[in-house]
Amino acid sequence: MTLQIDDMAPDFTLPTDVANKKITLSELRGKKVVLYFYPKNNTPGCTKESCDFRDHFTAFTKHGIDVFGISKDNSISHAKFKEKHSLPFTLLVDANADVCEAYGVINKKSLFGKTFLGIQRSTFFIDGQGMIRAIWRNVKVPGHVERVLDAIK
Repeated sequence: MTLQIDDMAPDFTLPTDVANKKITLSELRGKKVVLYFYPKNNTPGCTKESCDFRDHFTAFTKHGIDVFGISKDNSISHAKFKEKHSLPFTLLVDANADVCEAYGVINKKSLFGKTFLGIQRSTFFIDGQGMIRAIWRNVKVPGHVERVLDAIK
């Protein structure tokens, strides 16, 4: 079943970019959350998207929204990526893609004629009660963060 607007966001507990630290979505109740799923640290599109969230981070916090990036990269990779690009938000490690599966962002992709399963760039806006209020799937990076901000204002 594909998640839709007004569905309860699947709960999860994931490691962060900080060693031995975890985030549980349900513990953030009362706060608004943006989860953006991206394929891989340090690739051109993922770097651009993460830097766009960084560049608009103040606008998100002004609206009381916590931003989290999720990929399959490990904590060390996340920490280096975060430091290299001065990302002010937390990156979450979904090594086994369980959360990616729960949010329906694992899809067939192809690269150089090879087909594989990978993360489809997607963003979810979750309200303070844990309900999904907006979904962007198959995201194209240019202008995406601005569209997210416009939708949640």
